[in-house]
Amino acid sequence: MSEQFVEELVDEMGLTRGDLIKRTAGLGAAVTLGAGILATEAKSRPGALDKVRWISPRGTLEVMDDYNLVVPQKLGYFKALNLDVQLIAGPFEATATTKFVAGKQADLGYPSPGVLTFSIDNGIPVIMAWEMFNGQVFGFAFPEKTDITNVKQLAGKTIALGSAGWSVIVDPMLVEIGVDPSSVKYVEFGPQWTQAAALGQADAALVWWGLRAQLLGQAGGFGTGIALKFIMGNAWGSKQPSNGYASRKSDLADAKKRDILTRFFAGTVMGLEFGKANPRAASQITYAAYPALQRLISPQVALTSMMELASGYGERKRKGFGWGSADVNAWAGYLNTIFKLGQTKKQLKVSDVLTNALVKPANAKANVTKARADAKAYKVDQYFKATQLPKGLPL
Repeated sequence: MSEQFVEELVDEMGLTRGDLIKRTAGLGAAVTLGAGILATEAKSRPGALDKVRWISPRGTLEVMDDYNLVVPQKLGYFKALNLDVQLIAGPFEATATTKFVAGKQADLGYPSPGVLTFSIDNGIPVIMAWEMFNGQVFGFAFPEKTDITNVKQLAGKTIALGSAGWSVIVDPMLVEIGVDPSSVKYVEFGPQWTQAAALGQADAALVWWGLRAQLLGQAGGFGTGIALKFIMGNAWGSKQPSNGYASRKSDLADAKKRDILTRFFAGTVMGLEFGKANPRAASQITYAAYPALQRLISPQVALTSMMELASGYGERKRKGFGWGSADVNAWAGYLNTIFKLGQTKKQLKVSDVLTNALVKPANAKANVTKARADAKAYKVDQYFKATQLPKGLPL
């Protein structure tokens, strides 16, 4: 699947394979944007807020996953850190989160490990500077009447993807499970990929924590009514890492931009701490920000979705590490796997892919006391007050 993915990326960008490496700096110019997706980069002026543009990997912002960014944006934490943060939905395409960052059309992306490593292996100068979900965020959804009860049964099956580029997410998962990736068939369905699996057009679909809760909530009658079954990464004891925030490598070498990133991550810490202290409030703030989401899921589903992600976001923190720190051992194992798989042409080192250099300063800069106090004082409305905190999801 890696070879096919290379061809798709080359074709999409209008480059030859040789040009892909040589012209990395111009990647952004090859991307056609819808009107209004990206704001023109603000000119620096005294007293101006520093602009940070963050791009989603999902092609939408209408999810609960990014509560840690919505909360500091809505409550003014980013502004207090002298930041003007713009959250961008971006296109529904796997490599957008790295191409836009490399092309200076966004400052931070949120790629999966597969997309991040593929990009770096092909000369795109990005690096993960902030780990979000520690552990395996991904899993599989199946039609309600599936006969699959074990992920090893995926051998020889059809797997629905939102974007063909997502194959670099699934291939390493299959290797970990013990399934030969060449034995499965990937089918791209765009934004309707989970519905395609539910309707029996594929044997399984790639999903992740948070999305799982939303799909279950919709199946309960609030939304589409399409039912699915799930096997998530924790069910097979996955040791692979997940998505993190990636920046341009050059920004980490620039003192001013490094400071901006540190402040952005400090705001993220405040959002995470707010959500930990009052998950109902964080859910309500995020839910209220997206009217389209309110038409799909209930407040209870919103809370469950948010907490599924929050539980993973906080795993390293619960083990005594700072927010945003990456497990270098998990990443080393993952890089080994994808090299043996042929997903990268060279054996990448952990230092090629990520850095924990901003973790300590960002955690130190965050006003955690304020975030916790604000969360405890926040009065939720009658709908979120009536929600129940899901069991088995430590924050």
